[in-house]
Amino acid sequence: MANNYLSFDNSACVGCGQIMAARTVVNALAPDVIIANATGCLEITTSAWPKSAWGVPWIHSLFANPASVASGIQAALEAKGNKKTKILVQAGDGSTFDIGFGAISGMWSRNEPIIYVCYDNEVYANTGMQASAATLAGSHTLTTPAIGEVIGSKGHKKDMIALALAHGVPYVAQTTSAFLDDLRAKILKAAATDGPSYIQVLSACIPGWNIEIKDAVNAPRLAAKTGLYPLLEFTNGRNTSAWKIPQPKIPVTEYLKIQKRYAHLFKTEAGKKQLKALQTIADEQIAKYNL
Repeated sequence: MANNYLSFDNSACVGCGQIMAARTVVNALAPDVIIANATGCLEITTSAWPKSAWGVPWIHSLFANPASVASGIQAALEAKGNKKTKILVQAGDGSTFDIGFGAISGMWSRNEPIIYVCYDNEVYANTGMQASAATLAGSHTLTTPAIGEVIGSKGHKKDMIALALAHGVPYVAQTTSAFLDDLRAKILKAAATDGPSYIQVLSACIPGWNIEIKDAVNAPRLAAKTGLYPLLEFTNGRNTSAWKIPQPKIPVTEYLKIQKRYAHLFKTEAGKKQLKALQTIADEQIAKYNL
């Protein structure tokens, strides 16, 4: 049996999509990899004193600066003439979409050969389920509660894929925690890239999405199948791969109805209007990427 460089001896929720995805990522890159990890669920659940679940060099950083820490590691390795060891940044959507974006932009602008993986669960799960810039409109969160005709979050999900491409990142990809073979393949391509790479992984969060454990894989799979979170790959700015969704097309309501964070949308006229808006987002992506 292959080594697991992220031990099962951790405190993540049963069914956590992030922990499954992170194990896939580190196993693909290990043993010659150094990880800079942002504050968040992945850090809390794997590094509680006095032990660590990591079998590779791993450093915890703040929400705001894992990209900067990785840049420092890269400079040190370069000074030592080490061009073999890979550097991996791991962070959630709070660090990536919000607090740490400035440092990420600098890292990308310097064209540093660092792999950045964002485990996107669309909420600040570690601190109480507050909305982030990755939260879909209509989602109930601690800071965007759904009350009466109020639909929950009114924000638009930031398009980090487009921002990575705007920075000229040579390898950019998107997948979900339901497609671990796809994630492994994309990580290996990122590792072979000359320059920075960015991979975004929709990661099922049992308490944050308010789903049953049995839907831990089903939910992110439906996100891809509906076109709401497509599996994509960009090489040197070109869309070189996009996973075709099954036909007949599955409506986004099949994905949303198994998550209690969206339950309110099915009960009011304002909610039903938002359901249509989310379907429009999926339809536009299906057309945009020829899914």
